[in-house]
Amino acid sequence: MRCVAVLTTKTGVQEAVEDLREQSRKAGWPEGEEADLLCLLATPHFTEESGEWVAAVESFFRARVLIGCTAESLIGNDREVEGGPAVVVWAARMPEVKVTPIALSPEEIASGLEVKDWAERLAVSPEDKPHFIVMGDPFTCDIVNLLEGLGESYPGRPVIGGMASAGGQGENRLFFKGRVLEEGLVGAALSGNILIDTVVSQGCRPVGRPFVVTKGERNLIIELGGVPAVQRFKEVFESLSSEEQGLVRHGLHVGRVVNEYQEKFRRGDFLIRNVIGADQRTGAMGVTERVRVGQTIQFHVRDARSADEDLRELLDLERSASGGGTAEGALLFSCNGRGSRLFPSPHHDAGLVQQIEGPLPLAGFFAAGEIGPIGSRNFIHGFTASLALFRPLKEASRQQSAGLRPES
Repeated sequence: MRCVAVLTTKTGVQEAVEDLREQSRKAGWPEGEEADLLCLLATPHFTEESGEWVAAVESFFRARVLIGCTAESLIGNDREVEGGPAVVVWAARMPEVKVTPIALSPEEIASGLEVKDWAERLAVSPEDKPHFIVMGDPFTCDIVNLLEGLGESYPGRPVIGGMASAGGQGENRLFFKGRVLEEGLVGAALSGNILIDTVVSQGCRPVGRPFVVTKGERNLIIELGGVPAVQRFKEVFESLSSEEQGLVRHGLHVGRVVNEYQEKFRRGDFLIRNVIGADQRTGAMGVTERVRVGQTIQFHVRDARSADEDLRELLDLERSASGGGTAEGALLFSCNGRGSRLFPSPHHDAGLVQQIEGPLPLAGFFAAGEIGPIGSRNFIHGFTASLALFRPLKEASRQQSAGLRPES
């Protein structure tokens, strides 16, 4: 497997394309090498010329499958370019890997296809155990419906990616095999000699202790452990430090445990959702997720330190699980509320990935919604960094046989 990631901030199409070509050569990409998968990412400064970009990049890398989108800010290797013009190209040569291109219209995504129909429409068999990389337009792609459909058709298979963030409705662009699309979703299914490890960092830390929902309705948590939810929250709040109480005042979150069969819960085991209100009269709390009786939840807070600790801890865990093996490349989908909007120093997420997993070819963008698995299910997230690490399956199999990696 061979990967390369290159970034240019030059604004002229011809000048920038030549810069990408020269950087690719220096990074070890052989002249004339065919890319099995190519991701092209561009800021909205290049929307009008996006057709030229797709054609030029696809031709140089001889891309079999090209996917991509426009986004407000981009990630390339150890850099995060926020606000200014930039184009990023990530190319991968993956022998013995089947790469199936995916393009779905808004109507197809919303149709609620039957399980057998998804496999037929995507031309991907569940027996192939595919990994999915996807990018969608947030205004025309019902991503929740899509993830539910893929989850039923391909149970336990990871879907990772992000929603385009170049602008408002009608202002985003998706790239797919020489074409520029304005709606729907594009992506690729990868199967064969490939393992894609995922790290989904939601940037929060738990406070207090877990509680079981004993009464709930739709998106309302009415009782926790037989006590009104607001009263439980007050108990937790009073036990917090003054610093944590300050974080709660700026935003409170709940983490819902995804796998209830675990004996203990830690970071990465919760699906994080926002608290959107509380009723002092009834004691109920509203959250941005449907709740049901029997679920385990824990209150969470978020700040730059929590987000740094969360990503660092999850990367360390993944690094340990991999037996210290180096990934050949990575794609990173980071929330557009992270970056300099959250961290005191620039290039935080990209730099931390390189520090722990690198050096490796890394590309990505700041998304308007990040996609990634928690446990065995895939979700759309906010304020999250979703990372895909690419490894040859043969290398992973050797690590598994040595007892270094649990079976995926």
